[in-house]
Amino acid sequence: MKFHQAKFGMSQLPADEVGQDFPLIIATMPASSRQRAVAVGVIVLLMVAAAVMAPYANIQVRRIDSFIPVLQTVLAVADLLTAIFLFAQFSIQPQRALLALASAYIFSGSFAFLQTLAFPGGYAPDGLIGDGPNTPAWIYVLWHRTFTAAVLVYAISKDTIGNSKFPAGSKMAPIIVTVGGVLATIAVLTWIVCTKTEYLPSFFTNDIRLQTKFGNQVNLALWLWGATATAVLLLRRRTILDLWLIVTLLAYMPSFLVAIIGSSIRFTIGWYAARCFVLVASCMLLSVLIVETIFLYSRLASAIILQGRERANRLLSIDAVTAAIAHELRTPLAAISLNANTARSQLRSKPPELDQMDDILSDIEGDSFRANEIITSIRELSKKTTDRSASTRIEDAVRLILRLLHHELTVHEVAVTTEFESSLPEVHLDSTQLQQVLLNLVKNAVDAMHSVPPEARHLRLTASLNGQSRILLSVEDSGPGIPVEDRERIFDPFFTKKSAGIGLGLAIASSLVAGFGGTLRLAKSDCAGSVFQVEIPASGQHSAK
Repeated sequence: MKFHQAKFGMSQLPADEVGQDFPLIIATMPASSRQRAVAVGVIVLLMVAAAVMAPYANIQVRRIDSFIPVLQTVLAVADLLTAIFLFAQFSIQPQRALLALASAYIFSGSFAFLQTLAFPGGYAPDGLIGDGPNTPAWIYVLWHRTFTAAVLVYAISKDTIGNSKFPAGSKMAPIIVTVGGVLATIAVLTWIVCTKTEYLPSFFTNDIRLQTKFGNQVNLALWLWGATATAVLLLRRRTILDLWLIVTLLAYMPSFLVAIIGSSIRFTIGWYAARCFVLVASCMLLSVLIVETIFLYSRLASAIILQGRERANRLLSIDAVTAAIAHELRTPLAAISLNANTARSQLRSKPPELDQMDDILSDIEGDSFRANEIITSIRELSKKTTDRSASTRIEDAVRLILRLLHHELTVHEVAVTTEFESSLPEVHLDSTQLQQVLLNLVKNAVDAMHSVPPEARHLRLTASLNGQSRILLSVEDSGPGIPVEDRERIFDPFFTKKSAGIGLGLAIASSLVAGFGGTLRLAKSDCAGSVFQVEIPASGQHSAK
């Protein structure tokens, strides 16, 4: 028998990083194994491209004056958009570390555009600002020095996530102060390198295509500065944001290596290629922010829809149950009360009248049995749902629920394993109801594992063909198990041991499963955990009731 297996390793987050039930910013989202694989793939591609270009790096090619204005204008726009995205994330969950990172991208975008204005042949033969070729070189140094410094501040301070408190309504003030401070710093530094060039060391000889030894040393210092920030991020990486910042810093490295290895710096194959690497690095985090925002929006929309349906179903079930109890139990309870009062009056009479006592007690017993039958029949209410059956894949329903609960599983440090038998047939039922059943079972499993150590929290979901016409879906946790005295009652309405529970989750799930011809049962429960099994007919084996 062949199975498709998948393991979902849940990265651990510090306790101060789990302040929300649903992840809204990538600064708090742990990187998945898939995201790490994509990042490694990008790094490998960059390394291969750099290796292919390296033998030809010093070859002089045609000077293209429009190259720098076009490329660095795009780069500046990308960096400033990234800063806006980061400020937006700060407005959702204020963290001073995000302000530092947004500052890095303001520095980068601003200095990239200013260097374009100062670059000889960009917008003017000698540049629009500055005094000679040293001005754009110094702006380039400021660009990468300030960007990396701000990233380093983020890397060091990001573990204070969740501890940065801002008064309500004051989220805009830190953003304004940050932007104002960064722009003021940029203005002062730009003024120095544009008007005081004669006091600064020169990067070039008489030929602007050749840099001095000092230029090589500065580029080496920039490379080491970037390597330091990369090393700190590697040691402290936890989130998607950390992962792609590492990739961004690594993408900047070829730009410095070209200048370190060879003295020929401008208008060579290596110089053009290095600038392209810088553009890729600048667009890296912006692309990730856009993609992750789209994914988060999709997941949030799905979660809200599913949560709304679950809440609606629960409210309908509660309303139906309470209305039925109020209406149906009134008669037998009134009869019991009347008979009890009659019995008490006869017992208080002198002498006590006992000749009708047996009949009265028999009536009380009969009315109590009738009340019990009414309570039992109320469970049938949840089965009377509109038939919205459609062909559904068990694997798709399981993966959707795991995706919706990904953050909750990560926060509680639960490791998830799934095993699906190959070529499972589809089932003919309402996919929303199946998702509600799975959501309830998985949430119960997570709750059951609160008391066990994080390293021992394992959730296992399997699906296999049971015979020729039924599919068996199992949800297994590693919690302490259900007490023996409670196992017969867990599917009863209003029975719960949770302080905030109402005791309808498993009752509704059981009724929903029964509604499409299946069964929900507790297959095993001991000190090693519990296993709930859902057995449902495959397509074509169940006719609507």
